[in-house]
Amino acid sequence: MADTVSWRPKAGEIPTDPGVYRWRDEAGRVLYVGKAKNLRARLSNYFAPLPTLHERTRRMVLTARSVEWTTVGSEIEALQLEYTWIKEFDPPFNVKFRDDKSYPYMAITLGEESPRVMVTRNRKIKGAKYFGPYPKIWAVHDTIDLMIKVFPIRTCSDSSYKKAMQTGKPCFPGQIGKCGGPCSQKVTIAEHRAIVEEFVRFMGSYDRRVITTLRQRMAAAADAMDYEQAARYRDQVGALEAVLEKSAVVLRDSVDLDLFGVAEDELAAAVQLFSVRGGRIRGVRGWVVDKELDISTGDLVEQIVQGQYATSDDVPREVVVPELPEDAEALQQWLSERRGGRGTKLSTAQRGDRAGLARTAAQNAAQALMLYKTKRSADYTTRSAALADIQDALGMTEAPLRMECYDISHLQGTNVVASMVVFEDGLPRKDQYRRYTIAETTDDTDSMYQVLSRRLARLDEDATVPDVPDATSEDVVEGTKPTKRFAYRPQLLIVDGGQPQVQAAKRAMDEAGVHDIALVGIAKRLEELWLPDDDFPVIMPRNSEALFLIQRIRDEAHRFAITHQRTRRKRDVRSQLSEIPGLGPTRVNALLKHFGSVARLREATAEQIAEVNGVGPATAAAVVTKLAQTPRSAPEGSPPGGSVPEASDADPAGRAASTPGPERTTDPDPPAAAAVEEPSRASRPVGPVRVPDVSADGPSRPR
Repeated sequence: MADTVSWRPKAGEIPTDPGVYRWRDEAGRVLYVGKAKNLRARLSNYFAPLPTLHERTRRMVLTARSVEWTTVGSEIEALQLEYTWIKEFDPPFNVKFRDDKSYPYMAITLGEESPRVMVTRNRKIKGAKYFGPYPKIWAVHDTIDLMIKVFPIRTCSDSSYKKAMQTGKPCFPGQIGKCGGPCSQKVTIAEHRAIVEEFVRFMGSYDRRVITTLRQRMAAAADAMDYEQAARYRDQVGALEAVLEKSAVVLRDSVDLDLFGVAEDELAAAVQLFSVRGGRIRGVRGWVVDKELDISTGDLVEQIVQGQYATSDDVPREVVVPELPEDAEALQQWLSERRGGRGTKLSTAQRGDRAGLARTAAQNAAQALMLYKTKRSADYTTRSAALADIQDALGMTEAPLRMECYDISHLQGTNVVASMVVFEDGLPRKDQYRRYTIAETTDDTDSMYQVLSRRLARLDEDATVPDVPDATSEDVVEGTKPTKRFAYRPQLLIVDGGQPQVQAAKRAMDEAGVHDIALVGIAKRLEELWLPDDDFPVIMPRNSEALFLIQRIRDEAHRFAITHQRTRRKRDVRSQLSEIPGLGPTRVNALLKHFGSVARLREATAEQIAEVNGVGPATAAAVVTKLAQTPRSAPEGSPPGGSVPEASDADPAGRAASTPGPERTTDPDPPAAAAVEEPSRASRPVGPVRVPDVSADGPSRPR
């Protein structure tokens, strides 16, 4: 393979000025638009030796046939021109925004003679003042109903208003007390305009002084024995209090900001935008971004912010993002210009209430990303297309209606477990999931070989034995009803890993005489697919439904393995402590709650343990002795003398093994009774990569 593409422009031809560049294919279509402070330095990165480029970047460079650039006077101009070209050309390798729904807003049409309040999704009404967005349309209606009790302004349509003003008869909403405009024949146009301004002022600031004033009027009316008027003031106070309750107080009253939360994986990112005005969350909006190239979080944030404010005039005084882009100063200046030169601060949340709100936004984004994946895989047409694409990409003779995926998990080479998850017709079959416990092995590949050997030995077995429900997942089918195990042969086996794991699985299949089932490995770092007989990976488009489905299966296998390992660790430590005479489940829980983790309990002295309620000196000494019998290198909670293998679901005889190899799996949320040392996923060797003559639309595989 050549070091780079043959049409590379000479370095001296590329200017060192700031500018925007466009990559084009042989048909002239724009593939990618980017900007740079120094065009020569940035483009030189793309023309580095092809094997050193990221997989998706290499695919784009190989698809392109030319690159052109335009120099500009400043980074701000580059930022603006980049966004303009992205909107104009819609390049396939740039970030794709999937905001598939428009959010409802409350709008007050200040540009009209008699402004009205309305619910709309149109952000282009001339002269209108907007509040929102609101997550649900009923939330806008509820707020309007409460507000017009205090500020009775016009709500009727333009046609009703014109008819009422021409005939002198109140509009229908005015007759039933739902419209307080001049068309109700109760106020003049000038009086109505004053009420509208109070409405807008309260919605813009949530000033509690309005409520204080109403309370004073209520008290005065009550003193004057005008109880009907006092009751009306009371209802108005209640309405405004209800409006305030609908908007959570998160920051000081003077704070106006937009806060972005982002959750991403290799293929997509979910964004949550919290609009805070007057210290309260006034609107929440979410959308999903498809990632074609592997870009940093900072670059992703920059494109998200550009997309949000390029067509919006509602730029706040501060924009809080999870990570600042490389050219944060230029982006901040651009935001200030969008705000009319009044200045906007671009920052990250470091501590305090803002950091707490940022965590909430990130959690919402993570949930949105999970929901997006679930909805995307639930559509029958999409699943069918994904299975057909997998068949074509892997060269299979039939679509993989049943797929099984395997993952190995261990903690620093000990407590090794494996998982098998099953997808049928593109959906998980949780009653078919299996867990394996391994006791003796040399490394990850040997563990994979053992698991596949045990699985393939029962490939065509029709024995009916009870399924063991998984105690670590709420969704796994529970019960004792016998079901057939492994009676339905899979069309595709997926292993989590690159070439080494695939070769280990292939060796197990060859020894078992299984040659009619396809095999593939998915390497997490680049999301590339490895076939057993190919020296180069199969590369699929980032937005491919087929790659999305394989990634989801891999992630589910990882989740199932790590939850099983976590439960075993927790069970082991409790079992170990419960063996001590006089230490029952209640006192074990008290010990773990008092010290917070097994590591702290191990470091405690007998005197410190004896301070726990219900634990005497003798029992405390026994706890110290018991914990001292377990080496620190073993996972916390292992029985004395090493790991005792747990009988596998797929192998009642309990054949198992463990891996004294590198760290393998990440446990993001260890329980209090688990080890302090958490497993981590090690990168796997992925080997050489070749991507010959790929198209921008379909999967490619070496010929």
